[in-house]
Amino acid sequence: MSLLQVNNLGVEFQTGDGAVFAVNGVSFALERGKTLGIVGESGSGKSQTVLAMMGLLAKNGRASGEALYNGQNLLAMKTAELNKIRGNRVAMIFQDPMTSLNPYLTVERQMTEVLELHKGMSRREAKKRAIELLEAVRIPEAARRISMYPHEFSGGMRQRVMIAMALLTEPEVLIADEPTTALDVTVQAQILALLKELQRDFGTAIVMITHDLGVVAGLCEQVMVMYGGRVMEQGAADDLFYRPTHPYTIGLLGALPRLDHEAAELVSIPGNPPNMARLPKGCPFSERCGFADARCVNELPALSPDGAVLRACHRPSVQVMKQGEMTHA
Repeated sequence: MSLLQVNNLGVEFQTGDGAVFAVNGVSFALERGKTLGIVGESGSGKSQTVLAMMGLLAKNGRASGEALYNGQNLLAMKTAELNKIRGNRVAMIFQDPMTSLNPYLTVERQMTEVLELHKGMSRREAKKRAIELLEAVRIPEAARRISMYPHEFSGGMRQRVMIAMALLTEPEVLIADEPTTALDVTVQAQILALLKELQRDFGTAIVMITHDLGVVAGLCEQVMVMYGGRVMEQGAADDLFYRPTHPYTIGLLGALPRLDHEAAELVSIPGNPPNMARLPKGCPFSERCGFADARCVNELPALSPDGAVLRACHRPSVQVMKQGEMTHA
């Protein structure tokens, strides 16, 4: 049995303009010690997928389906039950550490509180453990800096603090929601290397949410490509990077700078993402897809096996792959 198994997850928000279906029929499995990358444009449903699993949706949101952690459905749990798991066995790193850390509390208090709540440690024991984790994420002079406030750290150091906090209880699953977006490329590379090192040491399974395919290539074994709240393509990272079969995946890769193509022109995807309150009847990508025909516009494609990957597309994969090679040659 997978450590984390998500089945037919849906997220719906009730708004003044009607229902917004942010996530539709998402399923995936995550094994211990492995990394799943969830990629797609802003508004594709990546973050809402994991927020639903963690019970952190906005008040007007409702989740359906299953999110099984060790066989327990997180979506069916009461808050008191869920609090024993989230932040303890399943932890999350948020995108912006400055808004995620409490500016009125020292780093020490924010870290020791986690251990006192979930592990029953004394304040002294918790501080010692917190310093060990800050040292593990390469914060210099951790014993001194633990008494500082978040604003006294740089952006990269604040993100390291967030990672240390998430790892305090040695969680089995770590969810990272765009953890490197606000960082420069040098710090970003350091954070990714740190995550790989910590995963090796702790055996943690990681869900990495990002729009950066470079991050996925460096960290993930499995990839799930989302668009319009649905999974477009899903499979091993090598398959999706070297043999993409969905027009949307090919479009994302075409917009990625490549060192092996000197002065190659980047190819953008025309148009804009769909209005999630008025999704197309058929494939959500049909309005921007160069392969779309009447069937694509009127009939929603099922996510089904296509060779080594799962793919939601009516067009033959051989035809799409051939056109993709011509486009990016």
